[in-house]
Amino acid sequence: MSDIEISQANERDEMQPIQTIGAMVGLSESELEPYGKAKAKISFAALKRLRDQPLGQLVLVTSINPTPAGEGKSTVTIGLGDALRLRGQNAVIALREPSLGPVMGMKGGATGGGYSQVVPMEDINLHFTGDMHALTTAVDTLAALIDNHLQQGNALNLDSRRILWRRALDINDRALRHVTIGLGGATSGVPRETEFDITVASELMAVLCLATDLGDLKTRIARIVIGYTYDRQPVTVADLEVTGAIAMLLKDAIKPNLVQTLAHTPTLIHGGPFANIAHGCNSVLATRTALALGDIALTEAGFGADLGGEKFMDIKTPVLGKTPDAVVIVATIRALKYNGGQSLKTLTTEDRTALAQGFPNLQRHIHNMRQYGVPVLVAINEFATDTAAEIADLVALCADAGAQAIPANVWGQGGQGGLALADAVLDALAQPHATFTPLYDPQSPVKEKIAAVVTKMYGGAKVEYDSKAETALRTIIKHGWDRLPVCMAKTQYSFSDDPKALGAPTDFTIHVRDITPKLGAGFLVVMTGSILTMPGLPKRPAAMNMDVSDDGVITGLF
Repeated sequence: MSDIEISQANERDEMQPIQTIGAMVGLSESELEPYGKAKAKISFAALKRLRDQPLGQLVLVTSINPTPAGEGKSTVTIGLGDALRLRGQNAVIALREPSLGPVMGMKGGATGGGYSQVVPMEDINLHFTGDMHALTTAVDTLAALIDNHLQQGNALNLDSRRILWRRALDINDRALRHVTIGLGGATSGVPRETEFDITVASELMAVLCLATDLGDLKTRIARIVIGYTYDRQPVTVADLEVTGAIAMLLKDAIKPNLVQTLAHTPTLIHGGPFANIAHGCNSVLATRTALALGDIALTEAGFGADLGGEKFMDIKTPVLGKTPDAVVIVATIRALKYNGGQSLKTLTTEDRTALAQGFPNLQRHIHNMRQYGVPVLVAINEFATDTAAEIADLVALCADAGAQAIPANVWGQGGQGGLALADAVLDALAQPHATFTPLYDPQSPVKEKIAAVVTKMYGGAKVEYDSKAETALRTIIKHGWDRLPVCMAKTQYSFSDDPKALGAPTDFTIHVRDITPKLGAGFLVVMTGSILTMPGLPKRPAAMNMDVSDDGVITGLF
């Protein structure tokens, strides 16, 4: 059966009312705002009540660099949560929301797979509770207000050539990467060149995911830099006097969404920034709520540990006020063999040599996460084609690298297939806590922070800066924004900025072409290589396989 067939069979027969799921973690009916029978927003009253609750333990799930062979980070997170509840633990899961762009493109959804899924998967992967639409509307409303300000006399003296704020769309649309607007005469606006981002790469997405409450959301929106004046002074949303209007559009979107797994584990799904072009973590509110509702909260960080994992540690944890108690790195034998040179078409064939040659990718991720002083485990996400010899080899290689590796068949068996992994996680959580050590000091100079990520996390040798990046850095220093953490925008497929450099390359140079201040989010986005903030669709988009029957049944959605 496909993922959607498994999901739909469960939805018909076994899905619990969302009020029942809420009651499992102490949420009353009055604290839930239902969106149909199986999903709900958590109310402001509940969030306020939970703010002072003691926090449980935190498990971060991340992975090796993604490959076309698949890794299954969300699937393992969900299966591990189900397994922990089978072991009698009050586990709560906190995941990111899917973006329609990858759903319609090639990545797939973000609800797991097989018998380790969050449901209702069709709703979650499509419109869900409307958060993505609210964000898109807020982004574009701000853009419209900026252009209207230019049209209506430009009292703020905004330089139309130096406007930073871009419109957004939650779909991959390469035709919108570079556009000219305001054409058609004096009544159609001020002509200027601009760009579109995919919604999940917008600063408002980062703001929503890092805000601690509605008041903090407004504070962050107010300080967003939308552009510069003709004499190169920054202009913010507060200067435009529309902070309240933009926050108003997000008043419901800021509330975390409650759903359930196939095994009825309570799951919060909220916020979805990409990790290659944003900070790659679900919302602080969702993670903190999961920590308050459960004894163990499981959350994930997007793409590999070099991207989402690093950003979780260095950007999210200072805001969250809680560091992980354990890290689980998800790897597949297929993906490691691909890193070791085996062709995609032959990955179902045993190749222990390719596995050994691809292992350095995982080995570096293990080393990287251990730098933070947190216990690190490896989850081997099993595929039917994995051989006993390959699994034994990988377990031994991880042991030599100082990490315990545990096979998990959570796709085929759900929580039952993750019991050994759950036991290993519980053992790790029971160990004395080491002192958490961030990768860099946020107060250090920008180039030192970037160098720390490049050398300590990526394994690179040096950083080169284009003239545009140098100019941007001078502006950042001039305005005192240089003490913010750095959010590296880099290809997810490699430790380097070259997506074709698989494995664990060393002694390479990272090329920085721009640095953009995101004061609302509270970090500096460092653009490297050829990374784009508006992806394109593949030659054969996943949308070509999707359909809906006359009675509303969706097919082809994974």
